[in-house]
Amino acid sequence: MRFARLAEQVADDLRSRLLVGDLVDATELPIEESLRSQYGVSKPTFREAMRVLEAEGLITIRRGAIGGAVVHRLEAEHVAYTLGMALAGRGVDISDVAQALQEVEPACAAACALRADRAQVVVPVLTELHEQAVAVVDNLVAVTTLSRKFHEAIVDLCGNQSLSMLAGALESLWSSHESAWANRRPEGLDIPPSERLDVLGEHRRLIDSIADGDADAARSLALRHLISSQNYPTAEWPEVLISPASVRARFIETSTGSPG
Repeated sequence: MRFARLAEQVADDLRSRLLVGDLVDATELPIEESLRSQYGVSKPTFREAMRVLEAEGLITIRRGAIGGAVVHRLEAEHVAYTLGMALAGRGVDISDVAQALQEVEPACAAACALRADRAQVVVPVLTELHEQAVAVVDNLVAVTTLSRKFHEAIVDLCGNQSLSMLAGALESLWSSHESAWANRRPEGLDIPPSERLDVLGEHRRLIDSIADGDADAARSLALRHLISSQNYPTAEWPEVLISPASVRARFIETSTGSPG
């Protein structure tokens, strides 16, 4: 019990330092010997503390000759991982996530429209993603990927950190589902480029409402667009359960930047 308490105390202190920024994202922790000396604990106790922080997504432990621990700032993907595992344990299907997004993403769109700096911070990012999507509209996988980035950007740039983190976790789960749909759709089933352009036209109107600072229009447009666009992947897989494997794959993909 004393071993466990000491490990928890070390983990608690390092966690606090990570969260307040004393230990910067993407940097390495000091070498193990230095930290062990600082805390006055044994090697097994220290390594148990490291395992706790790694399980929480705060660090990545590298093994081997270039071993060490790399610091991570918690992002929405970490919340998505925990949320996804909890939903998987309850047997929740993806339509439940879609419905939740219909509640929170329009709020994010409205918040984007209310930002005083929207012309500098929000609109250029959304416009760039929209133009990239239009350029690859003939490629369903590519345009779907950029469309998801567009939705994720609305959430990320809403200006409210709590809302952004909550909605971002839901976006991450839905993105995993929609990406799988685009890559694995049955042969012969496709969305004509004209329909894809119609969807992207809704993105353009949403950008315009945000640029105009019209929060009510942004909220309404975002909701109508979600109801329409979510119909494609859910129509094929209406009762797809959230699986631990898909949640884990998405977490690895977004954490490392490599395909899952």
